[in-house]
Amino acid sequence: MIIVSETPDLQKRLATVRKSGRKIGFVPTMGALHEGHLALIRACRKEKLFCVVSIFVNPTQFGPTEDYRKYPRNLKKDAKLAEKAGADLIFTPTAEQIYPTGYRTFVEVEKLSKRLCGKYRPGHFRGVTTVVLKFFNLIQPDNAYFGWKDAQQLIIIKKMAQDLNLPMEIIGVPTVREPDGLALSSRNVYLSPAERKSAPVLYQTLLQIKNDCEKRGKSLEKTLKAASSRLKKNPLIKLQYLEAVDLNTLEPPENTGNEILVAIAAFLGSTRLIDNIFLKV
Repeated sequence: MIIVSETPDLQKRLATVRKSGRKIGFVPTMGALHEGHLALIRACRKEKLFCVVSIFVNPTQFGPTEDYRKYPRNLKKDAKLAEKAGADLIFTPTAEQIYPTGYRTFVEVEKLSKRLCGKYRPGHFRGVTTVVLKFFNLIQPDNAYFGWKDAQQLIIIKKMAQDLNLPMEIIGVPTVREPDGLALSSRNVYLSPAERKSAPVLYQTLLQIKNDCEKRGKSLEKTLKAASSRLKKNPLIKLQYLEAVDLNTLEPPENTGNEILVAIAAFLGSTRLIDNIFLKV
Protein backbone atom coordinates (compact mmCIF):
# COMPACT_ATOMS: atom_id res chain seq x y z
CA MET A 1 0.00 0.00 0.00
CA ILE A 2 1.15 3.53 -0.82
CA ILE A 3 0.83 6.62 1.39
CA VAL A 4 1.07 10.00 -0.34
CA SER A 5 0.61 13.49 1.03
CA GLU A 6 1.31 15.67 -2.02
CA THR A 7 -1.24 16.28 -4.76
CA PRO A 8 1.18 15.92 -7.73
CA ASP A 9 2.35 12.54 -6.43
CA LEU A 10 -1.28 11.42 -5.97
CA GLN A 11 -2.30 12.40 -9.48
CA LYS A 12 0.80 10.87 -11.06
CA ARG A 13 0.13 7.52 -9.39
CA LEU A 14 -3.57 7.57 -10.27
CA ALA A 15 -2.77 8.37 -13.91
CA THR A 16 -0.73 5.16 -14.01
CA VAL A 17 -3.65 3.23 -12.51
CA ARG A 18 -6.02 4.55 -15.19
CA LYS A 19 -3.60 3.70 -17.98
CA SER A 20 -3.59 0.11 -16.72
CA GLY A 21 -7.37 0.00 -17.26
CA ARG A 22 -8.39 -0.18 -13.60
CA LYS A 23 -11.26 1.83 -12.22
CA ILE A 24 -10.79 3.88 -9.07
CA GLY A 25 -12.87 3.83 -5.90
CA PHE A 26 -12.68 6.48 -3.20
CA VAL A 27 -13.36 6.26 0.54
CA PRO A 28 -13.17 9.66 2.29
CA THR A 29 -12.40 9.55 6.03
CA MET A 30 -11.11 11.74 8.83
CA GLY A 31 -9.06 8.87 10.20
CA ALA A 32 -9.64 7.21 13.59
CA LEU A 33 -10.69 4.24 11.47
CA HIS A 34 -13.10 1.61 12.79
CA GLU A 35 -15.11 -1.24 11.28
CA GLY A 36 -17.54 1.22 9.73
CA HIS A 37 -14.77 2.76 7.63
CA LEU A 38 -13.31 -0.65 6.87
CA ALA A 39 -16.70 -1.79 5.54
CA LEU A 40 -16.47 1.03 2.97
CA ILE A 41 -13.00 -0.10 1.91
CA ARG A 42 -14.16 -3.71 1.61
CA ALA A 43 -17.17 -2.61 -0.47
CA CYS A 44 -14.78 -0.87 -2.84
CA ARG A 45 -12.44 -3.84 -3.12
CA LYS A 46 -15.35 -6.23 -3.61
CA GLU A 47 -15.96 -4.46 -6.91
CA LYS A 48 -12.24 -4.86 -7.75
CA LEU A 49 -11.57 -1.13 -7.86
CA PHE A 50 -8.25 0.51 -7.00
CA CYS A 51 -9.12 1.80 -3.54
CA VAL A 52 -8.04 5.31 -2.51
CA VAL A 53 -8.65 6.30 1.12
CA SER A 54 -8.27 9.90 2.23
CA ILE A 55 -7.36 10.65 5.84
CA PHE A 56 -7.96 14.32 6.47
CA VAL A 57 -9.48 16.00 9.52
CA ASN A 58 -11.34 18.75 7.71
CA PRO A 59 -11.31 22.02 9.68
CA THR A 60 -14.13 23.64 7.72
CA GLN A 61 -16.77 21.17 8.92
CA PHE A 62 -16.13 21.83 12.61
CA GLY A 63 -17.82 24.63 14.51
CA PRO A 64 -15.79 26.96 16.78
CA THR A 65 -16.76 25.02 19.93
CA GLU A 66 -16.46 21.52 18.40
CA ASP A 67 -13.70 18.94 18.73
CA TYR A 68 -11.36 19.70 15.80
CA ARG A 69 -8.25 19.96 17.99
CA LYS A 70 -8.91 16.83 20.03
CA TYR A 71 -10.32 14.69 17.21
CA PRO A 72 -8.38 11.37 17.40
CA ARG A 73 -5.44 11.13 15.02
CA ASN A 74 -3.24 8.05 14.60
CA LEU A 75 -2.00 7.64 11.04
CA LYS A 76 0.19 4.62 11.76
CA LYS A 77 -2.71 2.64 13.23
CA ASP A 78 -5.11 3.82 10.51
CA ALA A 79 -2.71 2.81 7.75
CA LYS A 80 -2.41 -0.72 9.13
CA LEU A 81 -6.19 -1.11 9.36
CA ALA A 82 -6.78 0.33 5.89
CA GLU A 83 -4.15 -1.90 4.30
CA LYS A 84 -5.57 -5.00 5.96
CA ALA A 85 -9.05 -4.11 4.68
CA GLY A 86 -7.72 -3.76 1.13
CA ALA A 87 -6.82 -0.10 0.56
CA ASP A 88 -4.31 0.49 -2.22
CA LEU A 89 -3.40 4.11 -1.51
CA ILE A 90 -3.87 6.55 1.37
CA PHE A 91 -3.94 10.27 0.67
CA THR A 92 -3.02 12.44 3.68
CA PRO A 93 -2.89 16.10 2.62
CA THR A 94 -2.32 18.98 5.04
CA ALA A 95 -4.95 21.64 5.69
CA GLU A 96 -2.65 24.12 3.95
CA GLN A 97 -2.75 22.04 0.77
CA ILE A 98 -6.53 21.81 0.72
CA TYR A 99 -7.15 25.38 1.87
CA PRO A 100 -4.16 27.49 0.80
CA THR A 101 -3.77 31.08 1.91
CA GLY A 102 -6.52 33.21 0.39
CA TYR A 103 -8.94 30.31 -0.13
CA ARG A 104 -12.47 31.68 -0.66
CA THR A 105 -14.56 29.09 -2.54
CA PHE A 106 -17.19 26.88 -0.91
CA VAL A 107 -19.96 24.58 -2.13
CA GLU A 108 -23.36 24.27 -0.47
CA VAL A 109 -26.39 22.13 -1.25
CA GLU A 110 -29.30 24.39 -0.33
CA LYS A 111 -32.22 23.29 1.86
CA LEU A 112 -30.87 19.78 2.49
CA SER A 113 -27.98 21.31 4.44
CA LYS A 114 -30.32 23.24 6.74
CA ARG A 115 -32.34 20.28 8.00
CA LEU A 116 -31.62 17.87 10.89
CA CYS A 117 -27.97 18.27 11.90
CA GLY A 118 -27.68 21.36 9.72
CA LYS A 119 -29.96 23.28 12.08
CA TYR A 120 -27.56 22.73 14.96
CA ARG A 121 -24.21 22.76 13.15
CA PRO A 122 -24.21 25.89 10.95
CA GLY A 123 -21.73 25.60 8.09
CA HIS A 124 -20.98 21.94 8.78
CA PHE A 125 -22.33 20.54 5.52
CA ARG A 126 -20.85 23.43 3.54
CA GLY A 127 -17.47 22.25 4.83
CA VAL A 128 -18.28 18.62 4.02
CA THR A 129 -19.44 19.22 0.46
CA THR A 130 -16.54 21.54 -0.26
CA VAL A 131 -13.83 19.14 0.84
CA VAL A 132 -15.54 16.13 -0.78
CA LEU A 133 -15.83 17.95 -4.09
CA LYS A 134 -12.17 18.93 -3.89
CA PHE A 135 -11.22 15.29 -3.32
CA PHE A 136 -13.50 14.22 -6.17
CA ASN A 137 -11.69 16.66 -8.47
CA LEU A 138 -8.25 15.52 -7.33
CA ILE A 139 -8.94 11.78 -7.44
CA GLN A 140 -11.63 11.57 -10.15
CA PRO A 141 -13.01 8.28 -8.86
CA ASP A 142 -15.47 6.06 -10.69
CA ASN A 143 -17.22 5.21 -7.40
CA ALA A 144 -17.23 6.86 -3.98
CA TYR A 145 -18.36 5.11 -0.80
CA PHE A 146 -20.18 6.63 2.18
CA GLY A 147 -21.84 5.09 5.21
CA TRP A 148 -25.58 5.31 5.87
CA LYS A 149 -24.81 6.07 9.52
CA ASP A 150 -24.29 9.64 8.32
CA ALA A 151 -27.47 9.52 6.25
CA GLN A 152 -27.91 13.26 5.82
CA GLN A 153 -24.33 13.59 4.61
CA LEU A 154 -24.83 10.79 2.08
CA ILE A 155 -28.07 12.29 0.78
CA ILE A 156 -26.40 15.70 0.40
CA ILE A 157 -23.36 14.26 -1.40
CA LYS A 158 -25.63 12.35 -3.79
CA LYS A 159 -27.54 15.53 -4.55
CA MET A 160 -24.33 17.49 -5.12
CA ALA A 161 -23.05 14.84 -7.53
CA GLN A 162 -26.35 14.86 -9.40
CA ASP A 163 -26.66 18.63 -9.60
CA LEU A 164 -23.05 19.17 -10.70
CA ASN A 165 -23.08 16.31 -13.23
CA LEU A 166 -20.20 14.51 -11.59
CA PRO A 167 -19.29 11.39 -13.62
CA MET A 168 -19.25 8.92 -10.74
CA GLU A 169 -21.51 6.73 -8.66
CA ILE A 170 -22.12 7.51 -5.00
CA ILE A 171 -22.62 4.26 -3.08
CA GLY A 172 -24.15 3.97 0.38
CA VAL A 173 -22.98 1.21 2.72
CA PRO A 174 -25.10 -0.01 5.68
CA THR A 175 -24.32 1.16 9.20
CA VAL A 176 -21.96 -1.07 11.17
CA ARG A 177 -22.89 -1.56 14.83
CA GLU A 178 -21.52 -2.89 18.08
CA PRO A 179 -23.16 -6.11 19.33
CA ASP A 180 -25.45 -4.01 21.56
CA GLY A 181 -26.60 -1.92 18.60
CA LEU A 182 -24.55 1.26 19.09
CA ALA A 183 -23.55 2.66 15.70
CA LEU A 184 -19.79 2.72 15.30
CA SER A 185 -18.33 6.21 15.45
CA SER A 186 -14.86 7.63 16.00
CA ARG A 187 -16.35 9.73 18.79
CA ASN A 188 -17.49 6.70 20.80
CA VAL A 189 -14.05 6.72 22.47
CA TYR A 190 -15.06 9.93 24.26
CA LEU A 191 -17.87 8.17 26.18
CA SER A 192 -17.44 7.45 29.88
CA PRO A 193 -18.31 3.90 31.02
CA ALA A 194 -21.75 5.05 32.22
CA GLU A 195 -22.41 6.96 28.99
CA ARG A 196 -21.29 3.99 26.89
CA LYS A 197 -23.71 1.77 28.79
CA SER A 198 -26.59 4.16 28.05
CA ALA A 199 -25.68 4.90 24.42
CA PRO A 200 -27.43 1.84 22.84
CA VAL A 201 -30.79 3.26 23.94
CA LEU A 202 -30.65 5.55 20.89
CA TYR A 203 -30.81 2.61 18.48
CA GLN A 204 -33.26 0.76 20.70
CA THR A 205 -35.55 3.78 20.49
CA LEU A 206 -35.33 3.78 16.70
CA LEU A 207 -36.14 0.08 16.54
CA GLN A 208 -39.16 0.58 18.77
CA ILE A 209 -40.41 3.42 16.55
CA LYS A 210 -40.04 1.21 13.48
CA ASN A 211 -41.87 -1.67 15.16
CA ASP A 212 -44.69 0.54 16.49
CA CYS A 213 -45.30 2.21 13.12
CA GLU A 214 -44.74 -0.65 10.67
CA LYS A 215 -46.08 -3.64 12.60
CA ARG A 216 -48.48 -2.15 15.10
CA GLY A 217 -49.88 0.61 12.88
CA LYS A 218 -49.33 3.41 15.38
CA SER A 219 -49.28 7.06 14.37
CA LEU A 220 -45.77 8.20 13.44
CA GLU A 221 -46.27 11.61 15.04
CA LYS A 222 -47.52 10.18 18.35
CA THR A 223 -44.82 7.52 18.36
CA LEU A 224 -42.09 10.15 17.93
CA LYS A 225 -43.52 12.27 20.74
CA ALA A 226 -43.68 9.30 23.10
CA ALA A 227 -40.14 8.25 22.23
CA SER A 228 -38.83 11.78 22.77
CA SER A 229 -40.50 11.93 26.18
CA ARG A 230 -38.88 8.66 27.23
CA LEU A 231 -35.43 9.80 26.15
CA LYS A 232 -35.75 13.12 27.95
CA LYS A 233 -36.28 11.22 31.21
CA ASN A 234 -32.86 9.57 30.89
CA PRO A 235 -30.46 11.72 32.96
CA LEU A 236 -27.43 10.77 30.83
CA ILE A 237 -29.03 11.71 27.50
CA LYS A 238 -29.65 15.22 26.23
CA LEU A 239 -31.82 14.82 23.14
CA GLN A 240 -31.09 17.31 20.37
CA TYR A 241 -33.61 16.05 17.84
CA LEU A 242 -35.68 13.02 16.91
CA GLU A 243 -37.35 13.55 13.55
CA ALA A 244 -38.96 11.68 10.68
CA VAL A 245 -38.27 13.06 7.19
CA ASP A 246 -38.68 12.08 3.57
CA LEU A 247 -35.57 10.14 2.55
CA ASN A 248 -35.18 12.17 -0.65
CA THR A 249 -36.00 15.72 0.45
CA LEU A 250 -35.36 15.63 4.22
CA GLU A 251 -38.65 17.51 4.56
CA PRO A 252 -41.56 16.31 6.73
CA PRO A 253 -42.94 13.13 5.14
CA GLU A 254 -46.01 13.23 2.97
CA ASN A 255 -48.15 10.43 1.57
CA THR A 256 -45.93 9.93 -1.48
CA GLY A 257 -44.87 6.35 -0.83
CA ASN A 258 -41.25 7.44 -0.37
CA GLU A 259 -39.20 5.76 2.32
CA ILE A 260 -38.96 7.66 5.60
CA LEU A 261 -35.76 8.38 7.49
CA VAL A 262 -36.06 8.59 11.26
CA ALA A 263 -32.97 10.38 12.54
CA ILE A 264 -31.74 11.09 16.03
CA ALA A 265 -28.99 13.25 17.56
CA ALA A 266 -28.22 13.37 21.26
CA PHE A 267 -25.47 14.32 23.66
CA LEU A 268 -24.14 11.88 26.22
CA GLY A 269 -22.01 14.13 28.36
CA SER A 270 -20.07 16.24 25.87
CA THR A 271 -20.22 13.58 23.12
CA ARG A 272 -22.70 14.08 20.31
CA LEU A 273 -23.97 10.87 18.70
CA ILE A 274 -26.23 10.40 15.69
CA ASP A 275 -28.12 7.42 14.32
CA ASN A 276 -31.02 6.65 12.00
CA ILE A 277 -33.35 3.99 10.68
CA PHE A 278 -35.58 3.60 7.60
CA LEU A 279 -39.25 2.82 7.73
CA LYS A 280 -42.33 2.71 5.54
CA VAL A 281 -45.65 3.92 6.88
